Amino acid sequence: MAQRLRLGVNIDHVATLRNARGGAMPDPVRAAVMAQAAGADGITAHLREDRRHIRDADIGAIMDAITIPLNFEMAATPEMQKIALTHRPHAACIVPERREERTTEGGLEVAGNANWMGDYIAPLRDAGCRVSLFIAADPAQIDAAARIGAPVIELHTGAYCDFDAEGDFAARDAELARLIAGAKQAADLGLEVHMGHGLSYANVAPIAAIPEVVELNIGHFLIGEAVFVGLSTAISEMRSHMDAARR
Repeated sequence: MAQRLRLGVNIDHVATLRNARGGAMPDPVRAAVMAQAAGADGITAHLREDRRHIRDADIGAIMDAITIPLNFEMAATPEMQKIALTHRPHAACIVPERREERTTEGGLEVAGNANWMGDYIAPLRDAGCRVSLFIAADPAQIDAAARIGAPVIELHTGAYCDFDAEGDFAARDAELARLIAGAKQAADLGLEVHMGHGLSYANVAPIAAIPEVVELNIGHFLIGEAVFVGLSTAISEMRSHMDAARR
């Protein structure tokens, strides 16, 4: 059997539900603890600049409540860098962020901003955070990530998932081929490879089967499925799909 694939559970949208009502429930910290108990290998939380779901106080509370790593998703801004340096999570994943988007669209532009991005991530690395860059499976972006010293990349699987949902299987397979090639390129450069965005039971297997990938980060689908079957069951089912793809 190939190396066991790690599952990072993104709990952002538990906070989305909480904020829709303006109260304290459902509690994303409780979701993090439940995800850990259900077998998650890590928790992902994205503190957006507009605080549309995760809030500042959630970050410390989550870190206090769990023993598995926190993957702190953040925009490349001075404010977020300061927050990350205060909390020092296990991992800091730098993601692109636009106020008008519903969710993260596309990957970071690293190749065109390599000097600036290298300077930005250096204090995070020095503080002990395992820095990850959320990028498209583009050779230039992968090369740039390695060049500036990011130890991890997370390849954006959103286009692959969208094409699959739309039934455009030729485009889906072409995007999958790009992800496979990108994962191999990254691994050859010494980068640890993660993938995520839009993954579900229906589309996760081909991604989970890519041997260079060591971690998947999945959130929206799991939280939506949890409405019907519970979070623990949803996570266990996803884990079984991932494990089956690695056999």
